[in-house]
Amino acid sequence: MSFTFILDIGKTNIKALVLDDAGDTCWSVQRANAVADSGPYPHFDVEAIWQWLLQALGQAAARYRLDAINISTHGACAVLLDASGELALPVMDYECPLPEAVSPEYNRVRPPFAQSLSPALPAGLNLGRQLWWQRAYFPEAFARVRTLLCYPQYWVWRLCGVAVSERTSLGCHTDLWLPLADTYSPLLQALGLKDACPPQVDACAAVGAVSCAVAQATGLPSSCQVFAGVHDSNASYARYLACAAQLGGPFSVVSTGTWFITMSHGGDCQHLNEACDTLANVDVNGRPLACARFMGGREFEAICERAGDEAARPLTQAALQATLDSGAMALPAFAAGGPFNGSSGCIKVPEGSTRHGAALATLYLALMIDYELDLLGARGPIAFGSLSQRNPLLCGVLAALRPDSPVLLAGDGASTARGAWCLTRWHRPLPNAMGRFTRAAPLALSGLADYRRQWRSCLM
Repeated sequence: MSFTFILDIGKTNIKALVLDDAGDTCWSVQRANAVADSGPYPHFDVEAIWQWLLQALGQAAARYRLDAINISTHGACAVLLDASGELALPVMDYECPLPEAVSPEYNRVRPPFAQSLSPALPAGLNLGRQLWWQRAYFPEAFARVRTLLCYPQYWVWRLCGVAVSERTSLGCHTDLWLPLADTYSPLLQALGLKDACPPQVDACAAVGAVSCAVAQATGLPSSCQVFAGVHDSNASYARYLACAAQLGGPFSVVSTGTWFITMSHGGDCQHLNEACDTLANVDVNGRPLACARFMGGREFEAICERAGDEAARPLTQAALQATLDSGAMALPAFAAGGPFNGSSGCIKVPEGSTRHGAALATLYLALMIDYELDLLGARGPIAFGSLSQRNPLLCGVLAALRPDSPVLLAGDGASTARGAWCLTRWHRPLPNAMGRFTRAAPLALSGLADYRRQWRSCLM
């Protein structure tokens, strides 16, 4: 039996997993993805992550013979290396607030939405905006940049010493890629970084074997192959793209975590709305993928926190029904980004009613997903992975909101890791279990349709 190691760097947590031949997780560890506030701006401590990764690889290699490694990470993150392979600048946290003074000039040089399909986003969520700001405020350090690596490919380089570029990371709201033309944006030339991009490879490509130093430090076999790396929500989508025949025709995938990203297979990228934070990612085959997103994980926590002590009560269908009956409602937005970016989130609680944070937040997430599916004109089944285990009632609420679209549950505990695993064997037949889904039963909730209408009327 062969085993594959997956490094999954999410915005909130970092996970290391080992998957077997069936794509099942047989070992995992995780740690928080902390942001360092020292230095010129908030950044990720990549050396601390590297030491943790080597330790995790050593633990995994002591138990399993690892044949392959793949990496998935959040987007809006790049690593700038100088001629000696050292960091030219710290690896910026995309939530770092950038001075508004940089925006007018940047907005003049960034490609139009019709070409980039990348909406103008707050803070550093457009990778190009990060780079433009770094160039303006740290010109001497920026002038030393010789290599630009997207975040997954940085870890690929650390593991095997080969520098590559890959389209799912270049094409996730960066302003650096033109998805319809399948080529780099002119912004790279304006930044002086066109020659800093290493050769491109496909997301399913094996880049090289682990370096001798990594093999010695971890006990990995020297033959262990490192794959190209992938943007995390695109990894989640790849897990379903690999069994698209079973889903049949158009379908949608909702990737969940800190960000909830709705991806419409067969969706129309020509009519995306920049003002609503709809955008095109680039899938693992290099094709534009119509998407809508909001910070669902962050917003769930914020709603529960605002609701107070009642949020700690267990979530039940009865709690959802009681919330509907009370008229209590959470209105967007509770975090940056998404179709209501700039709106100040609020919780409306009629006098005399009680709050239930998890119920309020679950209804809110279901209504937001439903709204974004409409923004994309999504058709066909809606697939969920790990959310079906973490919050199955949310899937049932969405099934009730959209009775004409089957809500399918993969039952995966780690859809992103499974997608990254699929890419290490992209042209091989997948295990039959990967194409099996359970259909979520719509929750019988009285007044849900009226609640939805009232919620949407409050958005006007």
